[in-house]
Amino acid sequence: MASAARIRARLALSVSATALMLGGAPALAQTSGSQAESGPAVVDDIIVTAQKREQSVQDVPIAVTALSSEALQSRQIEGGSELLRAVPNVTFSKANFSMYNFSIRGIGTKAVSASSDPAVAVSFNNTPLIRNRLFEQEYLDVARVEVLRGPQGTLYGRNATGGVVNMFPELPSFDSEAFVTGELGNYDTKRAQAMVNIPLGDTFAVRGAFALTKRDGFDYNSFNDTHVNDRDLFTTRLSARWEPTARFRANAIWEHFEEDDNRSRTGKQLCTTDPGPTQVGSAAVVQPYTQDQLSQGCLPGSLYDDAAYGAPNGGSFGPIRLLSTSVSLGFDANGQLSYPIPLGSDPYEGIVQSRDLREMSTSYDPVFRAKNDVFQVNLEFDLTDTLTLYSQTAYAKDDYYASQDYARYVSNPAFIDSTQIFDFDGTPLPSTITPGGIYTDPQLGPSDRILSVDLSQSDNRQWYQEFRLQSDMDGKFNFSVGANYLDFKSQDDYFVFNNTFSMIAEYFYNVSLGGGGKGTVPCDENRPTECVYVDPNPLSEINGEGHNYFRSKNVIHTRSWAVFGEGYWDLTSDLRLTTGLRYTEDRKVTTPYPSQLLLGADLDGTPGAGTGGYVRSGYYALPDIEQQWEAVTGRLVLDWTPDLSFTDDTLIYASLSRGYKGGGTNPPRLDLNPGVVEYLPLSSTFDPEYVNAFEIGTKNTLLDGALRLNTIAFFYDYKDYQVSQIVDRISLNENFDATIWGLELEAVYKPTANFQIDGNFGYLKTRIADGEGSINVMDRTQGTDGWTVLRPWIQVPSNCIAPTEYVERILNSPFGPELANFAISALCAGSSRFGTFNPDFASSLPFWAFYGFEYDPLTEAPNGGRGFEADLSGNELPNSPSWTANIGAQYTWFMGNWDLTLRGDYYRQGESFFRVYNTEYDRLEGWDNVNLSVKLEDTRRGLILQAYVKNVFDDAPIVDAFTNSDDTGLTTNVFTLDPRLFAVRLTKTF
Repeated sequence: MASAARIRARLALSVSATALMLGGAPALAQTSGSQAESGPAVVDDIIVTAQKREQSVQDVPIAVTALSSEALQSRQIEGGSELLRAVPNVTFSKANFSMYNFSIRGIGTKAVSASSDPAVAVSFNNTPLIRNRLFEQEYLDVARVEVLRGPQGTLYGRNATGGVVNMFPELPSFDSEAFVTGELGNYDTKRAQAMVNIPLGDTFAVRGAFALTKRDGFDYNSFNDTHVNDRDLFTTRLSARWEPTARFRANAIWEHFEEDDNRSRTGKQLCTTDPGPTQVGSAAVVQPYTQDQLSQGCLPGSLYDDAAYGAPNGGSFGPIRLLSTSVSLGFDANGQLSYPIPLGSDPYEGIVQSRDLREMSTSYDPVFRAKNDVFQVNLEFDLTDTLTLYSQTAYAKDDYYASQDYARYVSNPAFIDSTQIFDFDGTPLPSTITPGGIYTDPQLGPSDRILSVDLSQSDNRQWYQEFRLQSDMDGKFNFSVGANYLDFKSQDDYFVFNNTFSMIAEYFYNVSLGGGGKGTVPCDENRPTECVYVDPNPLSEINGEGHNYFRSKNVIHTRSWAVFGEGYWDLTSDLRLTTGLRYTEDRKVTTPYPSQLLLGADLDGTPGAGTGGYVRSGYYALPDIEQQWEAVTGRLVLDWTPDLSFTDDTLIYASLSRGYKGGGTNPPRLDLNPGVVEYLPLSSTFDPEYVNAFEIGTKNTLLDGALRLNTIAFFYDYKDYQVSQIVDRISLNENFDATIWGLELEAVYKPTANFQIDGNFGYLKTRIADGEGSINVMDRTQGTDGWTVLRPWIQVPSNCIAPTEYVERILNSPFGPELANFAISALCAGSSRFGTFNPDFASSLPFWAFYGFEYDPLTEAPNGGRGFEADLSGNELPNSPSWTANIGAQYTWFMGNWDLTLRGDYYRQGESFFRVYNTEYDRLEGWDNVNLSVKLEDTRRGLILQAYVKNVFDDAPIVDAFTNSDDTGLTTNVFTLDPRLFAVRLTKTF
């Protein structure tokens, strides 16, 4: 009810603002005596290259939204992330690692892999960029942005199943011009832009543009008393144009983007705490550490409940369970066994987070650095009066580094004072592991709390070449044919550092705790037995070889080439047929590097008897995974331009198209010795996506050009849509079939030269195909009686399920809680060499005989113990709100040399889900956004004064979320909007 009232209030504000503009217009217009008001009211046309030829946006039989520089500025759309406010059926969110999810009609990038491609192709001046910062940097000297909705299987090709976002910069002209802009706003925002265009004779011109943005942080870190999530970035673009003859044209562009600040990669981390059960069947769960072992960390509660602002049950984490139950330092003053972390404790017990999504408590402020360069050379040569040859060459490089607190909440003091440890006879032990309750981690430094930090970095290089031959003949047939080649190399690294990892590596594997170990022993000839290498360097200078942190190293080389062509037949004066065909061949070579967290080996290379590892330090490569796909895609379009009595111009079209996006590899897991730890198999690859799309649409100009009304209906048959979730510390990508259908409406109405109202509406219905299923890591039992979720042995990252009767029998046994905890862990497949599921050990160590049963989780538990599959039949695709809508209105008062324009925009999207399971935990509430602006312009003097307010009501909706791994408690990273921003901007043009 409150939400509905809030929406009504915002709509009322928008309507009131529009009424104010209309009601105040006549008097002000009459006072101004402006002649402009009596002139014709015509909606501005935009020339686009959606079909790689210049056409009016109303003449293109494609669902395309084109935004000119003026339209972007009037709506205060300053970057790609804000395009959703102007395009129907579009959503946007940052992603958990180094990318983003721009979704069109429910199709986005939900596959997390270094080898995955974005489903919405992002292009810079018609060059597709696999890795880019076009959704992080701000628009600078932009001519227009085109958003093509639906699969673009011919001209744009391989990874345009969802659509294309194409940004076109302004190119040099043969007229002298320049501008300079300065802006001041809240959060101490300082923004500046400048451009200068210089013609050098009649055939050569250069253009330079520069943009700089600095502002303070949006988020408050209450632990460090700092503001984080700030911005410090700049963009530089230089371009040149050369036209030595009437038949030859060339332009070259270099654009550089750089950011260095403490922007947060993700938002707050939420959790509905899972304390663990106190009863399993007839067995009471008495020991806290046994409750922890039966806890998954976080429960699948709604992200909108107060309970979601807790912290995970830290006692359920494998390293904490090991350090608090199995690694004894000696005895305390009372003669009780003492552990680095007190027995059965939860370092996060009682932690309650602020309900403010922009306030968090972290011990480590984020670090964010990005650099991106794009070099492009475009050549045009008129072979004849009707044939033009185009060449486009581009090179791009992208470097990315982002580090932040992994948890975004601070633990309680966790470690004991190791100087107060005694031998069994009361003799003090000289242990220096945690003197004074402080542990010094080589990367994270000293702390009395649990510290955890992640690091995402990538290094990307791309070459692209396209040749295209295009006709412009007077007859009934024209064509565009071409070929292109893409060569893309990438290395993605994702690290997770935790001081409990280093403590285990240093003092559990490398040094005997019972003897009062004093630090890391080097993994060399002085250490003849099993050793786990600890990187001694600080976080900013790591060597990347350590086994005391998690590293996922992903190296990928993609080569793709294609030939394509489109033909345009004028069947009659008002009927045209477009046929397009494309052949694409993709080759991907992935070099897998298994992660090595807490794995070691003996000096002679013997696998570690305790860890299951094969090497002491470093990350070795497994054999390359080579993949290849061939795809034939294209489109067939019939468009009709009838002469109707009730419209000025009408285009009606129907199209069939096919799109394709390549598959890839899942990141490698641990490479474990099966004689120590037996891993469940997971697929190392995922399949490509294919979509068959049918679309009908009409584009209309009415009322002598004062109204544009475009409507579209579409249906998709989607095969193998790629979606990932974290399994065994990797992004496991799965494929699901689905159907999608929807409606879209775009309208611009300009009843007078002063007043314009524009808006769009999108309706979307997505449905996962019958029979599709997947294991929901938040609910592995799926409510099935007789099964219990368990924590595995420390080397195994993912939880499992086991028969409740066996858990109950173990808990009721007389063998003691310590052995019971070990036995419960061993119920997970792969947890221990002592499980009877390993045939090499079953006969010699019949472990379950102690408890009077035999059990093989690989054969007796569903999916090898991973859990029951959730039925996804009929579920919605993630990030697919059933509707999106935007309405904007602006009124201009013409007052002599000055024009005063007031504009308001209201945007809303409906409810959606961030995972395929569509549970209450997955639900994202609908949200809305209100923006206002005013502009005072004197075109004669080249002066523009603007003021704006974005996110007027300072809302912080959850726009997307990401579920973390089992072994970190299944916490949830959430993403939200920027807060209320207001600023004043002054522009001078020359």
